[in-house]
Amino acid sequence: MSYGSTRSMRQRAFTIVVIITVFLFGASGINLIKYMLIDSSFYQKKATMQQLQDTEIAAKRGDIYDRNMEVLATSATAYTVYITPQDIKSDDTAKLIAKGLSELLDVEYDKVYNATKKSTYYEKIKTKVDQALANKVRTFISENKLGAIVGLDEGSKRYYPNDNLASTVLGFVGSDNQGLNGLESYYDDTLKGVPGRVIAAKNATGADMPFSYEKVVDAQSGNSLVLTIDSYIQYVAEKYLEEAVTQYSCNERGCVIVMDPKTGEIYAMATKPDYNPNTPFTIYDKKTADAIAELTGEEKTNALSAAQQKQWRNKVISDTYEPGSVFKIVTGSAAYDESKVSKSSTFNCSGKINIAGTTYNCHKHSGHGHQDLADAFQNSCNPAFIQIGQMLGTELFFKYFQAYGLTERTGIDLPGEATTTAGISYHDISTMSIVDLASESFGQGFNVTPIQLATAVCASVNGGYLVEPHVVREIIDSEGNTIKKIGTTTKRQVISAETSKAICSFLEGVVTEGSGKNAYVAGYRVGGKTGTSQKLAQSNADGVKRLVASFCGVAPCDDAQLVCLVVLDEPNAPVVYGGTLAAPVAGKIFNDVLPYLGVEAIYTDEELKKIDIAVPSVAGKTVEQAKRELESSGISIKTVGNGEKVIRQLPSAGHLISRGGTVVLYTDDSENTKVTVPDFSGYSISGANSLASANQLNITLSGVTGENSGATAYSQSIAPGEKVDMGTIITVSFRVSSTD
Repeated sequence: MSYGSTRSMRQRAFTIVVIITVFLFGASGINLIKYMLIDSSFYQKKATMQQLQDTEIAAKRGDIYDRNMEVLATSATAYTVYITPQDIKSDDTAKLIAKGLSELLDVEYDKVYNATKKSTYYEKIKTKVDQALANKVRTFISENKLGAIVGLDEGSKRYYPNDNLASTVLGFVGSDNQGLNGLESYYDDTLKGVPGRVIAAKNATGADMPFSYEKVVDAQSGNSLVLTIDSYIQYVAEKYLEEAVTQYSCNERGCVIVMDPKTGEIYAMATKPDYNPNTPFTIYDKKTADAIAELTGEEKTNALSAAQQKQWRNKVISDTYEPGSVFKIVTGSAAYDESKVSKSSTFNCSGKINIAGTTYNCHKHSGHGHQDLADAFQNSCNPAFIQIGQMLGTELFFKYFQAYGLTERTGIDLPGEATTTAGISYHDISTMSIVDLASESFGQGFNVTPIQLATAVCASVNGGYLVEPHVVREIIDSEGNTIKKIGTTTKRQVISAETSKAICSFLEGVVTEGSGKNAYVAGYRVGGKTGTSQKLAQSNADGVKRLVASFCGVAPCDDAQLVCLVVLDEPNAPVVYGGTLAAPVAGKIFNDVLPYLGVEAIYTDEELKKIDIAVPSVAGKTVEQAKRELESSGISIKTVGNGEKVIRQLPSAGHLISRGGTVVLYTDDSENTKVTVPDFSGYSISGANSLASANQLNITLSGVTGENSGATAYSQSIAPGEKVDMGTIITVSFRVSSTD
């Protein structure tokens, strides 16, 4: 009996197959409709993401220039070398890559080899690779046919050609070229530009597709900044500030500002010690670095972080301090403008004054006696200015305090400007007592930033106008076209032009006759005000007074073109006075900068007699001819050798030496005669000249150079004990003792 399939069974099976087939095709059709019509955009995006590789092209960061278009910060092309570990198919290839890249890039072999073993498509081996090294990597890739495994991404690296110059103003950038400090941070959106993109077709392994597709969106370079900073003036300011900070071992650093009082443009702004923005995480103060090196663990980490933050901090705008007697400019100008005092006003100083039961002492314990307003400025007499403050009263005093901008930020275009707050930084009209007024009249009992005080002084000498300080004067594009000009912003008139003129004359008297003599510069009408303040808010449990020595100068006094504020925070010196420590710094800056700016020197008859003279050229002349020419110029001679003619001379032609200095004439091939540099410290001007002559050396005088001024030498350009050629010129700096 046969049990084969019947017709009905075959029909049922066929029907089932048809039903299943229709169901499957129906389901597939529905899914196709869903994929192709309903969800098409979603899957198109997924396919695009899988098939297209999107690579960012870094934008070139804009440059930063000084006012003369000298480059202060720039970017150069740099590369990131990377590998794609997923495409490395053998250990031999991994070892080849590790050996080649480690040797070329100075990276540890194990680091590269371990990277080849990762399950990723992108591993950075080294960033910030320059063009020359990148070319070597390309040769290595080509010779070993590693194009699908090793690659280079183009980027940029930031350079600061002048290293530390203006570092706390410029700031620096991070690993991704983002601004982290200073102008780099404040103007980051302006400088950074817009990144570009390269979109190319790739398969799942990152290799090229069989068809060609690539779209490039070019990067847009960032705009550049043209600063008000002058590189030469910045260099001069930093040089003399650093000398003072080093000489006096200032615990809390020092700072300087040089600005145009009429426009608010900053020519120079510096804090010392500072750092190199090319390597900003390195501690550049050796004493601090050595102390950190002795630490370990978390203590070392915390100390390093604190030291980095401190060296990056721009003291000019971010730190507040009690300004001391420099502030008397504000008190005096307010009282003069309100006609509370005049040039003929008189004040009596017995050495102390009592206000509501509180006694204030004068730095001259015996008192200054009877004095007029000019004398009060020159003597920096606290009792006199306390009297002036009481004449003003709290309401008028605070009116000018506020008008001079001392209750608000200046608005300078830099990050981190400190805020001064009523009740914390200063007393406002609602809380100020007559005792508070007495203290604040001579610059104690409140805090300001150096930039606030410098801006206030600018207003007192520029005709009375409060201007906004700024360090950027222009923004330009990559082609040099001007995008934006930043000019002078005048906020308000604080005092009258007549008052401003009177203040300038008082400040000139401070330098010619008073506590600011150490800022004197021959041929120029320099004025200023000294300041010495005690940091009352800090504990003095160790018995040591923490003092700030400062000086704010203006030049020329008949047409103010420069204001220079010098602040030395907690200097270590036998006697701390702003007139002794800070005023010489400003004087040296003025001495170098005023001629540079084309300000003509106008000498008095007395100054002309003391001006250094240029050494004439006598090489090739007979000894007798040379002797007559030099002696007629007021120069002494020393002859070395037995020849009849001068072969060479020291100092050489054109160098400046003091009248009566010595020129050494060599008449044969004798070697230059060496002498030992003496120590000029403590000598008077005449004594220093005699000492130089006795040692057959020349000196030029810096600082206070009046024979009857009582000035003594305190520093010299070549250290005592060094061996130098006979006739060498040494710059010796002089100063007088100050009491403020």
